[in-house]
Amino acid sequence: MAMTPPDMICFALYSAAHAVQQAYKPLLDEIGLTYPQYLVMTVLWAEDGQTVGAIGRQVLLESSTLTPLLKRLETQGLVERSRDIKDERQVRISLTDAGRALAIRAAHVPACFFDLAGLPLEDLVALRDRVIALRDRLRQGAPA
Repeated sequence: MAMTPPDMICFALYSAAHAVQQAYKPLLDEIGLTYPQYLVMTVLWAEDGQTVGAIGRQVLLESSTLTPLLKRLETQGLVERSRDIKDERQVRISLTDAGRALAIRAAHVPACFFDLAGLPLEDLVALRDRVIALRDRLRQGAPA
């Protein structure tokens, strides 16, 4: 008998990812960011002045997707793009004062998500670790 989506691990992961983004949406609407923009901003709040390539590797976005997203953040006045002084081929992304200030307004987002999830923090951390392990195994092509 063929499996239907509710029986499939891939669908459980897909639908959970969709639910996570939907849970974040009202929180991010308050601060004027989309979910992918929020991910990029968290990377920059952790370490400002990164290259486009470094940001893309951390948020798993290709340059063709990341570049327009960064342009929108620049239009919003949250980041600035500049050529790397040592390597003109590299573009560095730096937070503006408004981008740094947004970190303060966004500080409540993780705690609000944890509340919405309704699970103990240690369960969420364990779930994250298991999902990361699965992702890494699948990327390596090894049996899970």
